Amino acid sequence: MSSVLYDVPGPKARRISLIGSVVGGLAILGLLAWIIFTLSQQGIFEGRRWQIFTRADVWRLLGNGLGATLSAAALAAVIAFPLGLLLCLFRISDVKLIRVPTRVVLEFLRGMPVVLMMLFILLGFGTSQFIAVVAGLVVYNAAVFAEIIRAGIQSLPKGQREAGLAIGLTSFKSRMLIELPQAVRRMMPSLVAQLVVLLKDTSLGYIVAYGELLRAVQLMADVLGPAYLFPVFFVAAGMYIAINICISRLAVWIERRGSKKAAGGTAKADPAVVEAGAP
Repeated sequence: MSSVLYDVPGPKARRISLIGSVVGGLAILGLLAWIIFTLSQQGIFEGRRWQIFTRADVWRLLGNGLGATLSAAALAAVIAFPLGLLLCLFRISDVKLIRVPTRVVLEFLRGMPVVLMMLFILLGFGTSQFIAVVAGLVVYNAAVFAEIIRAGIQSLPKGQREAGLAIGLTSFKSRMLIELPQAVRRMMPSLVAQLVVLLKDTSLGYIVAYGELLRAVQLMADVLGPAYLFPVFFVAAGMYIAINICISRLAVWIERRGSKKAAGGTAKADPAVVEAGAP
């Protein structure tokens, strides 16, 4: 059986691939063993360094930092996504006086580091640390969301828009009712990846003295001593990974549910109505 994209590998290619996989796996295992050995030589796995997690105040500080991280990320995501949709519509507008300035603004915002935006908002407008972090995340991620959605719209066949205009829809309605839903569904993996980036960028709030998870961990390490630095950072990294996995799984669930609804709507369509060409 052959494919139009590539030929099925033969015995020699499969043998080379198997050897490469085995060698790569052994190399990774060797690297992990070396890391574990190095850390054990430094006493990282001593029980006394991990006993701090039996204290309620340690978990209270971690919980406060995690709550600050999630609150900033959630608020920024809720504001940035609709703003990104609006900027995307401006970016692909048929009016040149709207499209060109929006393109310049988006390129500027995407090129600016998030931490500089946070510092500018904090020092320039005299806001609180929370507002500075959220505003910096909103401004940057809205620009990225706009470009992601624009790429999704441009990847659609031109017949989608032409069909909408042919049945009497305005340009705006065609964008909102036909193109945007398909673009968001098509670009869902990229949008989720950017949400993960947004969550991790909350750690930049440490620069503006916002009490997010990373700052809470650093304060705990300063109080407890450098001997507890690795355990605390290890637990914080586990929290970040767990949250990112939950976001990814949630996006997969939303995508599957949307696909099932779309398939169900197609299955319930009346064939007689479709053949007659009725709306």
